[in-house]
Amino acid sequence: MKIAVAMSGGVDSSVTAALLKQQGHDVMGITMRLFAPHSSGIGSAVHDAAVVAGHLEIPHYVADFAPDFSRLIIGDFIDEYRAGHTPNPCVRCNRYIKFGLLLEKAHELGADLLATGHYVKKTVDPDGTCHLRTACNSRKDQSYFLYTLTQQQLQRVIFPLGTVESKDDVRRLAREFALPVAEKSDSQEVCFIPNDDYVAYLENSGALAVADGDIIHLNGQILGRHHGIHRYTIGQRKGLGIAWNEPLYVVAIDAVRNVIQVGEQQHIYAAGLQAEAVSWVVTQEGDEFAATCKIRYRHQPVDCRVRLLPGDACEVHFDQPQKAITPGQALVFYRGDEVLGGGRIVSSCC
Repeated sequence: MKIAVAMSGGVDSSVTAALLKQQGHDVMGITMRLFAPHSSGIGSAVHDAAVVAGHLEIPHYVADFAPDFSRLIIGDFIDEYRAGHTPNPCVRCNRYIKFGLLLEKAHELGADLLATGHYVKKTVDPDGTCHLRTACNSRKDQSYFLYTLTQQQLQRVIFPLGTVESKDDVRRLAREFALPVAEKSDSQEVCFIPNDDYVAYLENSGALAVADGDIIHLNGQILGRHHGIHRYTIGQRKGLGIAWNEPLYVVAIDAVRNVIQVGEQQHIYAAGLQAEAVSWVVTQEGDEFAATCKIRYRHQPVDCRVRLLPGDACEVHFDQPQKAITPGQALVFYRGDEVLGGGRIVSSCC
């Protein structure tokens, strides 16, 4: 079996490549170049991946996706904040770059499969139907970010780390393979944002016009001024810079009026939400069904009922009200350990 490994230069993808070679597969490495060559530190991923590939004695290729990444991921990220949303660029990158452009590049290079270092499992039924499941390492599980995978894509990808119990085990394997990146620290959450400071990134990019505006209570009273709607997210309590007789939270961001709306804690809870761009890993039967869902990565799955709407949209009703429904974030449906699908949150409702 000829397998291409998406090698980022980190420990997870390096161990993935080493494991597959140990199993006797014909392995090659592909590293995505996602930024312009002059970008700070951009060479480290390509360099480290090439060093690991040399250590493993496997071919290594570099795929230049910088223009596509800038347009599809960074551009969308900025546009979403401009609209008052809180985006999840990793979900979009997996959809369009890693399991879109990179998967096709692997095919062009003659690979039968693409392997990644994601912590997620795939199972296959006797009839060939693929299922996406949570990883054995629940603390590192990344299934939330992969809900857009289709049956056609799943048939062409594998996730060797899905059954590894812990990151300590991955580090141990890296040392056993004598990988030069065995002690390399984990990457930051969003690869293109230095120090995970998205506010500084947005303001320094020059692509976002920063304008002060009002902070208004739900009762209509103006309580203060904000310094750019991109600095706020739904449910935020700290950093508002306003005084009130009880804690206040961001309950809405109005990009058209350039207004931040705030209210008391009870106002950040909602009985349901609406989502768009809904896709399914496995086709669901019927227009209504029960599931569990996550409304953000660190959110524990909660029971809900899902009603499908025309145009790849849906309405979700929670068994118990949930707080901080955030437009732009990913909504992911589960049944047990299986990922059913998901979509993009538009608004709270119900």
